[in-house]
Amino acid sequence: MSAETTPGPAPFWNTPEFPRVLPFAVFLLIGSLAGKFFPGSEYWFYALKTVAVAGLVWALRRRLPEMQWRSSGAAVAVGVLVAVVWIGLDGRIPSLSAIYDRVSTLWTGRAPEPQPIDPPWNPLAFFKDNAALGWGFLMVRVLGRSVLVPMIEEVFYRSFLYRTLVRPDFLAVSMRTWDFRAFAGTCLLFGLSHPGQWLAAVICAALYQGLVLRQGRLGDAMVAHGVTNGLISAYAIGTGHWQFT
Repeated sequence: MSAETTPGPAPFWNTPEFPRVLPFAVFLLIGSLAGKFFPGSEYWFYALKTVAVAGLVWALRRRLPEMQWRSSGAAVAVGVLVAVVWIGLDGRIPSLSAIYDRVSTLWTGRAPEPQPIDPPWNPLAFFKDNAALGWGFLMVRVLGRSVLVPMIEEVFYRSFLYRTLVRPDFLAVSMRTWDFRAFAGTCLLFGLSHPGQWLAAVICAALYQGLVLRQGRLGDAMVAHGVTNGLISAYAIGTGHWQFT
């Protein structure tokens, strides 16, 4: 008589974590290769990751029922507020690397070696002899930041990560569930992922998460995120402050 066997865990690609983590991870992975192969490769790699991740999101969309755009006055207001905060804090708060350098100098008594500064992301200047290509890369960047990034980041941070910090069985956690540890942890990680604008990113994460908690859905945070990134992109293009791209 054969003993009954307990079924093993489902393959990762069949888990609810898979569609919420994979697009975000692929976006970061391809992005980490930008600028490492040839001059201007950062523009080609941004286009590559935008197309690749957009394809993933489309393929996985039926497994992400929370990923639905939902507009509201609160969403637009929060998006505008975050854009103002993001632009307003630029240059007023030291970056995480600058804070580390100051602490290191105080601790060791030696100033750190100066690091090369990456040029701002400006395809119009890089492709000045091919305006069509420059504007094409710029439009891909604006659409990627204003449409694709809000989808994958809100799904990852506000749907998956926040609820996972509340309870590993995250699908059983309501979008309205308040948990201080999850709230603080998600805001902190979002801030760390934006070291140059860490304080603005923490405020941004808190406001977006507040929308999710208040509305009980993800779509308002997606709209707010899209409005923020769209306004910041418009400001960068209109003023020439390319550090915001």
